[in-house]
Amino acid sequence: MTARKGILATGIAVIAAVITLVLLFQGAAIYFTAQEQSKATGRLSLYRSTVIAELDRFSHLPYVLTRDPYVQATAEGGDRIALNSRLRDFAERAGVDAIYLMAPDGETISASNAGTALSFVGQNYGFRPYVRAALDGGQGRFYGIGATTGLPGYFISDPVRDAAGQVIGVIAIKLDLTDLEAAWRDGGEQVLLANDEGVVLLASDEAWRYTLLRDLSDEERARIDKNRQFSGADLRSLDWDIQSQHAARIGGEEVIHLETHDLPHGWSLHYFASRERVVTLSWLVTALALGLAAGVVILYQMRRTERIGAALKRSEAEEAELRQANERLAKEIEDRRAAERRLQRTQKELERASRLAALGELSASVTHELGQPIAALKNHIAAAEIGGKTNPDLLARLSGLTERMEGLTRQLRFFARPGQRGLEPVDLDLAMDEALALVAPNLAQTRVTLTRKRAATPVVIKGSKLRIEQVMTNLLRNAVDAMEEERDTRLDVTLGTGLGEEGEGIGWFEIRDTGHGLGAATLDELQEPFVTRRASGAGMGLGLAISASIVREHGGRIAARNVEEGAVFRVELPLVAEEEHGADEHGTDEHGEGEA
Repeated sequence: MTARKGILATGIAVIAAVITLVLLFQGAAIYFTAQEQSKATGRLSLYRSTVIAELDRFSHLPYVLTRDPYVQATAEGGDRIALNSRLRDFAERAGVDAIYLMAPDGETISASNAGTALSFVGQNYGFRPYVRAALDGGQGRFYGIGATTGLPGYFISDPVRDAAGQVIGVIAIKLDLTDLEAAWRDGGEQVLLANDEGVVLLASDEAWRYTLLRDLSDEERARIDKNRQFSGADLRSLDWDIQSQHAARIGGEEVIHLETHDLPHGWSLHYFASRERVVTLSWLVTALALGLAAGVVILYQMRRTERIGAALKRSEAEEAELRQANERLAKEIEDRRAAERRLQRTQKELERASRLAALGELSASVTHELGQPIAALKNHIAAAEIGGKTNPDLLARLSGLTERMEGLTRQLRFFARPGQRGLEPVDLDLAMDEALALVAPNLAQTRVTLTRKRAATPVVIKGSKLRIEQVMTNLLRNAVDAMEEERDTRLDVTLGTGLGEEGEGIGWFEIRDTGHGLGAATLDELQEPFVTRRASGAGMGLGLAISASIVREHGGRIAARNVEEGAVFRVELPLVAEEEHGADEHGTDEHGEGEA
């Protein structure tokens, strides 16, 4: 009963502590949120002042220009070229995008950008609201995407009047407000400026520009289309949601949100502040409180410990022994895990060694079993040649295939006992010719379209020509087999030279097919003996294992990767040294020996 009461009391204390910490965290969050809101209010006020100042900075300039004698003279039919130069000088000095003069019908007759690829001269902007407002005698203001340049801007216009007070033209300036975006972005702020219809005009995040804070009515969309205000923009809805007065979710992130509508044209400015600092500080306060509470508990325990000194010493001794036992147990567990990892590596190595041993035995068996039939076939071919009753070309072809079969059986013995023997300079282009000739019937049967790209210079490596051809033949046949069920059967063979990972010279060739690819298998898995992606009975899975073994014997590497259509196998081999290659060529010329 006493134990149960103790457990109940402990549970109640834990629940009370949790509730206290939750309330403390919420209280801290409210406090720090209020602080962040206060800071955000200051930033919002600053950015509002900046926007208003930017909109009003040049509001007087169109009015001043309407009084310019050159502008009035040109509006009455005077020299436009002289005014173009004058407006260009004004624009450069004032730092505005463009200044231009329009006739009463809206056609631009003079502009600061005259003579450029995006000149306003000759363009009619009578459809724009700021032009119509100036023609009605007032100042026009408008924000939109430029119909000529495709760049957004803020347009301010004023009417040009003659001596009788009649409107004879419209002078307008275009301002680039994107510097505001850059300032927001450089300051790491999240700010957007929207017009009275809820269309985002400027934003620190470019993805927010020309999005909608609310749905547009049919009338508003019609007015935007008529004014060509946002030509080319899809005006999709912004991914945001107002959750409370000062909280919103934008782009999936909960943020502090403040806005002001105290801007010209009914525009609104929205400021978003991250809640990360609020959460961090709230957790910090909670952690400090938890630490303080823990300190109080520790102090209580220390005093309690003084009262039970003798029992504490025994407890400390037992605790020390238990700690040591835990440390020994932890070390023992770690040693056992390390042993298990070593055992797993050993098992994998034994499994691979078993496969290679089985492959060696199979190689010896195939070599032994094929030796006698090949010898008998050679004898029959020789007898047929002596008798002269058979087609000589057929005999020559059969003889060549027999020699190649005999050479391949010798290579099986090399696979069982690999080693660097019979190495000589090998031209990869010539070796590829031989390999392609050997798989020509397979290419014809599968109707493969072959693309061959030779190297710009001879690619000469040091190795066994027959074994290199065997690698090429295996890879070519694998590529053809992979395209058996495909409609589009294309085979690309490319050779070249380059530098290896350590800067050494290498020769390489790539074989690319449009087959089924490697799938989820890795090259290491496919290189294992008896592993194949072909259907059961269609292959033993030795081709890549043999090819990888040959490439490693030659000091090279083989790689494979999936591509959009099929797979690419790449083989890299060290190039023969130039002096060694030259010496070999010299020896061949002098003694008449060498490979044809």
